[in-house]
Amino acid sequence: MSRETQREQITKKTIAYHTPGMDEATIERDVEYGAADSSALTMDIYAPSGSEDHARLPAVVFVTGYPDPGYQAMLGCMQKEMGSYVSWAKATAASGLKAITYTNRNPAEDIDTLLQCLRERGASLGIDPNCIGLWSCSGNVPNALSVLMRHGDALKCAVLCYGYMLDLDGPTVIADAASKWGFANPNAEKSVEDVPDTPLFIARAGQDETPHLNDALDSFLARALDRNLPVSFVNHPSGPHAFDLMQDSETTRDIIRRILAFMRFHLLGHA
Repeated sequence: MSRETQREQITKKTIAYHTPGMDEATIERDVEYGAADSSALTMDIYAPSGSEDHARLPAVVFVTGYPDPGYQAMLGCMQKEMGSYVSWAKATAASGLKAITYTNRNPAEDIDTLLQCLRERGASLGIDPNCIGLWSCSGNVPNALSVLMRHGDALKCAVLCYGYMLDLDGPTVIADAASKWGFANPNAEKSVEDVPDTPLFIARAGQDETPHLNDALDSFLARALDRNLPVSFVNHPSGPHAFDLMQDSETTRDIIRRILAFMRFHLLGHA
């Protein structure tokens, strides 16, 4: 198999879950939310089928940590165009929420611009600016944690899937991985003490092959429980990294359903 074919397969990979309404989600593409280096920054807004244009719905922002120019050079598309993000956003919309994917050039700065846009223009976009949640995975999680630390009071919940978390007590797992893979890691010198009491859903891949990722995740979880933070946790015993894409099983689908129910509960008030 050629490298180009492998790359195309990765970009088109979708989550191992389908529910009625996913294919009917409406998508408002390339809505400008800011600019960087004289280039427009844009977002795609997914909405439930049949939702009224004037209705303001809670929204989930899919936080990324890789700069899109580098990501596009590596895989041939921007992150919001990946099948994984498109399918997660459609599943979120089918759950009665809006979903937002977006482009970035500087991940740590551009997410602040996006959240500011939602605060200022949410009503005109059909979004409740006071009811925003986050979803993030893998190397994108450090940027999502930074957002939580800085904007936690304005966020209702966050889902963190098989992610790099924080470097605690000496090991530099996250810093080393960020240096190797090029994702944003704005959390140097930060600890679990800096994480607000925003409800978290943490999903762990029990067979994650990524070196030391689960060691860092487990340390974070233990500290979070020591602080009695509101954490919902699920472990996929046979799940590899990115199990939502890579393992088509009932366990995978059950975890995806749990994540969607968690977001509905904290954003809509019911599961």
